Amino acid sequence: MTDQNTPTTDQEEKVEEKVEAPEEQEVQVQSPNVVVISDQENKKARWFVVHAYSGHEKKVAEALKQRAQTLNLTHQILSVLIPTQEKIQIRRGQRKTVKEKIFPGYMLVQMEMTDDAWLAVRTTQGVTGFVGMSSKPTPLPRHEVEAIQKYMSQAEPQFKADFVEGEAVKITDGPFAEFLGTVDSIDEEKGQVRVLINIFGRETPVEMDFLQVQKV
Repeated sequence: MTDQNTPTTDQEEKVEEKVEAPEEQEVQVQSPNVVVISDQENKKARWFVVHAYSGHEKKVAEALKQRAQTLNLTHQILSVLIPTQEKIQIRRGQRKTVKEKIFPGYMLVQMEMTDDAWLAVRTTQGVTGFVGMSSKPTPLPRHEVEAIQKYMSQAEPQFKADFVEGEAVKITDGPFAEFLGTVDSIDEEKGQVRVLINIFGRETPVEMDFLQVQKV
């Protein structure tokens, strides 16, 4: 891959600064989970999907930022987006909001695809490769970037279950408090769990909120 489109004069760079940034760069402004490497505008920059070690996405993103700065590539590698969504987690009777990764092990890198930028990203510790249909990395279509952005910024956080079907639990609140039961089904959208409890000599399903149940 040959970088034939990089500006060669200061004048060309100044002209580019007056051009409105492409739609993809809106993600950088609106997302709370972006590692900003540079606030420079680059009309040629697009979003590419990079695979990294799952659970280490933020660490890898910071390593890429440092690498881009060391190699003076901040005009080509602009930011890293780790798609997450807020979830309401109920654990041990406590309710808290957590950020859950939408695509564990994947990051979006906003960059101009040049030889140097490709090599810098590809050789960053923790990166296992670019995602694409061929040997050449393929940028994400604009509508897919926008869809991910909208999904990340949903107004109402969804519930994140701390239970699995078939798990033994204890009811902590309500008329069946102190009853032991088994998780029959989970509704994360409503934040409810159906528990089978033994009453009248038979297993009876009861609907409970996540806050009313805890693991045994």
